[in-house]
Amino acid sequence: MPISFEDARSLILDHITPLEIETVSLLEANGRALAEDFIAPWNLPLFNNSAMDGFAVRTVDCAQDNTLQIVDYIPAGGTADKTVAPGTAVKIMTGAPVPGGCDAIVPFEEASELGQTLSVNNGPLKGAHIRVSGEDVSIGDRVLQAGTTLRPWEISMLASLGQTTASVYSRPTVAILSTGDELTEPGKSLKPGQIVDSNSIALATAIRELGAEPKILGIAADSPDSLREKINTGLEFDMLITSAGVSMGDRDFVREVLAELGVKELFWKVNIKPGRPTAFGLKDGKPVFSVPGNPVSALITFEQFVRPALLAMMGHVRVFRPVVKARLFEPVRKKEGRMQFMRVLVKTGEEGLTVSSSGDQNTGILNTLVRAGGIALLPAERETIEAGELVDVQLLGQMNG
Repeated sequence: MPISFEDARSLILDHITPLEIETVSLLEANGRALAEDFIAPWNLPLFNNSAMDGFAVRTVDCAQDNTLQIVDYIPAGGTADKTVAPGTAVKIMTGAPVPGGCDAIVPFEEASELGQTLSVNNGPLKGAHIRVSGEDVSIGDRVLQAGTTLRPWEISMLASLGQTTASVYSRPTVAILSTGDELTEPGKSLKPGQIVDSNSIALATAIRELGAEPKILGIAADSPDSLREKINTGLEFDMLITSAGVSMGDRDFVREVLAELGVKELFWKVNIKPGRPTAFGLKDGKPVFSVPGNPVSALITFEQFVRPALLAMMGHVRVFRPVVKARLFEPVRKKEGRMQFMRVLVKTGEEGLTVSSSGDQNTGILNTLVRAGGIALLPAERETIEAGELVDVQLLGQMNG
């Protein structure tokens, strides 16, 4: 009995466990999930410092017509040896420590320097152009939570707080197996009746994009012996994905071979379009996905089911693509009882985001997915969605205008 889209997703994520933790250099940590909370070991900034090239002064001394004596110079990386006493100023560079007695920095362009004397054009406010110790981060703050995806800005924060490495979750290795007598590898001559296996390389690319390690097993023939050999190899990895062979054809043997090899099936068939003949199971705790052979269906079911599972295995907290509300440009008719993933063009305008079909929604039309800026999630219980209605849209990272 097919299950709902929501139940399928929940069932998958309920059975996913993050992999082991390892320590890597910050350069290798980009895109990976932090495995533990990071607590600030010191203040950031570490000390009060100047935000401008200028002069450290006391605001009380900066009344009109006052002349100050320049008594010291502090470069970036220098030390503040002298205090700003009444009637004096200290020349200071950006990033240099603020000397005692100073309560403001006057930028060069707001002052007139003549020899060792200084006059201020406009009196500064207290605290002007001073970066205060701890104003960004205070010692003991939980700066980053476990599960945070480490992007260049999080890595900058870790480096600023003295870290050279990060504790992250290991990268899963993912075996990919295409099945079907009609398939041949890309680059080889096609014989009559053959088609190119694009699923292996497409899925491998999607896996690598997430930071996991794909392992392409090649093509298994439509025979139990061929499938058994390839699937046995695939079960040695952290995850196995098969494409095709799980429908109800007389040569669809994937499901029975998986069962024979000890894969416990948790569901087979989901009430979605495209991608209904999708299956999920476990072998010794390792996830096994079987997606349809059609390239559009394979990639969309990867997006909806495999991608979140992989991100969860790598410890990420946010495992789903962003979903936004967008206004439907045209009416849509669909079959009730199945959630439909409609490939859409995403545009911005005076009314905000609008979406329209990116073309023929037949699962044999790959170009419609190539052109799409998002996937509209059309509810299972609806048969008609009228033009102007708001729908949920998963953004795929590109806008169409």
